[in-house]
Amino acid sequence: MRQIFAFSLLMAGACNVDTDAANEQVTLEYNRQEIKKTARDAAHTAKDVASSVGNVAASTGRAIKKEVGDVDVDIDVSRNKSADRK
Repeated sequence: MRQIFAFSLLMAGACNVDTDAANEQVTLEYNRQEIKKTARDAAHTAKDVASSVGNVAASTGRAIKKEVGDVDVDIDVSRNKSADRK
């Protein structure tokens, strides 16, 4: 569904619609070069967004490690069988 929506947005930016009310005709013209340019721009923007998200995740991880530090947890699990039988 998302792909159809994205494709329709790309197509909308690269088409010309002419309406001839006198003859009740609509002409729809697609510009292939404009579609390619729009797709290239969208891919570039997606790459920039992904890079920014990665940078934020990395800096957040560093901030958490700085605040929390390394945490050692020791767990001692023992079972008292005589208490379980009662």
